[in-house]
Amino acid sequence: MSDNSTALASEAKSTSTASFTTALVLNIVIFSAELVVFTVVRRRFKEIYEPRTFIPSENKRIKPLTNSLLGWPWAVFNADWRATKHHNGMDAYFFIKFLRMMVRIFVPIWIISWIILFPVTAVNTKVPGKEGLDLLTFGNVAPDRQTRYAAHLILVYFFTAWILYNIKKEMSEFVTERQIHLVDPEHSASAQARTVLVTGVPHKFLTERALTQLFSYLPGGVQKVWLNRDLKHLPDLYDRRLKASNKLESAETALLSTAAKLRRQHETAVRKGKAEKEPPFMDSKGELPLADQLVPADKRPTHRLNKGPLPFGLPFTGEKVDTIEWCRREIAECNRELENGRGLLRQEISRAKTTPGGEERSWKDMKYPPLSSAFILFHQQIAAHMAAQILTHNQPWRMADKFTEVAPADVIWGNLGLNPYEMRVRRLISYAATTGLIVLWAFPVTFVGILTNIVGLCKTYSWLSWLCKLPNVVVGIISGVLPPVGLAVLMMLLPIVLRLLARLEGIPRRTGIELSLMTRYFIFQVIHSFLIITLSSGIIKALPELVNNPTSIPGLLASNLPGASTFFITYAILQGLGGTAGGFLQIGPLVMHYVKLYVLSSTPRSVYAVHYDLRDVAWGQLFPSITLIVVVCTAYSIISPVINGFAVVTFFLFYMMWKYLFLYQLDQPASGDTGGLFFPKAIQHTFVGVYIQQICLASLFFLARDEKGNASAVPEGALMIVLVALTVLFHLMINNSYGPLIHSLPLTLAHMSYGMPKADKDLPEVQIGADGDEEDEDQEPMSPDSRKHLRQSIAMSDLEGGSSAEEQRPQPRGQQPVRENYDQNQGTHGEGKHNDEPADFDHPAAVEPQRIVWIPIDLLGLGEQEVYACQRAGVLAGSDNALMDEKGHVDVHGHPPGATGNLFNQ
Repeated sequence: MSDNSTALASEAKSTSTASFTTALVLNIVIFSAELVVFTVVRRRFKEIYEPRTFIPSENKRIKPLTNSLLGWPWAVFNADWRATKHHNGMDAYFFIKFLRMMVRIFVPIWIISWIILFPVTAVNTKVPGKEGLDLLTFGNVAPDRQTRYAAHLILVYFFTAWILYNIKKEMSEFVTERQIHLVDPEHSASAQARTVLVTGVPHKFLTERALTQLFSYLPGGVQKVWLNRDLKHLPDLYDRRLKASNKLESAETALLSTAAKLRRQHETAVRKGKAEKEPPFMDSKGELPLADQLVPADKRPTHRLNKGPLPFGLPFTGEKVDTIEWCRREIAECNRELENGRGLLRQEISRAKTTPGGEERSWKDMKYPPLSSAFILFHQQIAAHMAAQILTHNQPWRMADKFTEVAPADVIWGNLGLNPYEMRVRRLISYAATTGLIVLWAFPVTFVGILTNIVGLCKTYSWLSWLCKLPNVVVGIISGVLPPVGLAVLMMLLPIVLRLLARLEGIPRRTGIELSLMTRYFIFQVIHSFLIITLSSGIIKALPELVNNPTSIPGLLASNLPGASTFFITYAILQGLGGTAGGFLQIGPLVMHYVKLYVLSSTPRSVYAVHYDLRDVAWGQLFPSITLIVVVCTAYSIISPVINGFAVVTFFLFYMMWKYLFLYQLDQPASGDTGGLFFPKAIQHTFVGVYIQQICLASLFFLARDEKGNASAVPEGALMIVLVALTVLFHLMINNSYGPLIHSLPLTLAHMSYGMPKADKDLPEVQIGADGDEEDEDQEPMSPDSRKHLRQSIAMSDLEGGSSAEEQRPQPRGQQPVRENYDQNQGTHGEGKHNDEPADFDHPAAVEPQRIVWIPIDLLGLGEQEVYACQRAGVLAGSDNALMDEKGHVDVHGHPPGATGNLFNQ
């Protein structure tokens, strides 16, 4: 290798270290600045930073965070993380638990690796070209110091054992806590816990009578069956009506705001003597409607009826119409057509139930025939889980896809009519498209990887030499800050496409799409955000040597790929410092909160949403962003142990931030809670990091060379292959032992489920142990009170940190709680009871009434007149709890008209 190449490589390494330093300093500055701002503004903007202290129903609220200016970090640290189960459900609880698991895993790895591996790789050993952080990586072990690799081998065995032990422990606790959640009296009595969605139902069984008889063999039998029907044009009418209702509310609010503005301008002009007492468009005799008296025709809201060859029409084309009048006609027309269609649907259902043989008559005679799916509500929870596990039909793929824990708000109604063959074809197309997207996405991601080592390129290629002349700070920003930011932007675009592909697959539930997205997005993250970045970064680093000595490719890759860890250390810094500080500050929601209220023309419903609609998270996108960092830090924990310290800081800050967010800000709807099913997927992702670490180390051991050029670490490489095999065996054991327990309720817990008779006293009593194992049958059976206490001690311990009604801060504007989790699907009225009329699993287009148009009351009386005008046009309208001031600003102090405390169904 020439001296010039060595000098160039050395300069590239030092620049890499400079990039890391620049990124670290910049992120510390951003982190500190954002936390300072958060500390100052936190107590002033309670609606942004502590909405869960006053918005939810009283039993879901939490005590306010400390009023001390600087005491909030300690208060967040001391907050009971288990309370997330009560406030935000099992998914949030297990997400926090996963972050705690990562902190627990990496703390000993960080301490031991820094104590042992830093001296091993940096003391009395030096590889030419290694500078800065690269001195602490695997590749800095000199050819005459190859025996030091024994330390790496011993530690990788120890770290792997530690990680696998924690995986086993967490999976055991997960199964136990999930089963306790399933058999909790309040949950097990709900309609969601007792309902199964069955797809791929053949024609022979597409009647309520046939399905009831088929599943009557299960304990307790069937309580009710809903057949999903082809509603033809009704869903489109339902969507049209909702769209017109939104447009009408915006237009009515704009009309009232315009009236207030014109009145204020006229009064100002009158005071200045520049106008008459009444505006020229006022009708002194009062013969015109109030709206026409207050607002001239040319000031009323209008829009064009876009027409054209496209489904949504061409913009700026079509007839210009008065928006308010058009929306009223549109809503009234949709109401009439929907009611006509619903009346025919009710007649067909009634005729099928009351006429002998009515259910079996030809589908050709039906306007709305059944689709190939149905919801089946059982009397007992265990029957629902048994129905999901048993083989239902004697032909392939018929009634094979069954889903438990179904909530109406979670259903994707458009995917319920697919036959099993179509679903499998769609699944094939969906994953083929995902694979193609992975390939195409490689190009922009590779470019991001190249940016991380721009100095190596500018020294190798003359046309890029101008980059080397830039100041070191600029080069540091280009190679150390821009790549992580660019990678984050690229990854923000992916979930949109991947969700569409999951929906194309025919998944019938939104939570199912999020679970599918978690897998797809993680695959993308590992391939593009890790593997391609690693390879492109490592190869670019080695370019100066490769150009002059192509035969040294294997050795150069072995020594340079560990150096690519600088980018991932920078990425961990960006996520751990910038990401968490931004999560606390929430600058986006803070700005948008006031933009929506005071800048945009806000309707009462939008103001209501700003004040009382708590934000939630998309698990399919959030979990992979965390598990990617797990994979990166695990893979590099031996190769570049510097990353372990940053991993501890990153996961601890994530734990603090997300605990705070789920306790004080976010609210996950009950209908979207899977009971923690994202957690075992995250465990599978952790295994990916372990495998990548082991395979990379095995390759590096086999590529290691001594001073004579001979392979020097073959035994270490062989032992790494043994470790890979042991990890695979452990992985298979975990999946085989806990896999069947993840989704379904076991029969041994049937006696703890709602509606089941007590177990025979001659049979052994099976309890849920804290470690997930059955208790010794020779022990004295646990009494019902003790069993209830056991459940509560685990499942209800999260109530700690809650507060009584007397301790709560008063509601803003004197109102009662207006936000509750979407529990209408639960059908519960107290522990262990359920409604005689169960939850409604009908398509909204078949049953939902028109949403009442919400118009504010104003000082001019126009709002009340507009409500009457809407009602005369056949449109339901109301003005409850909404006011507009003289400046045209809208405020609300209660529910929308017709609401019952839940915004989601409005």
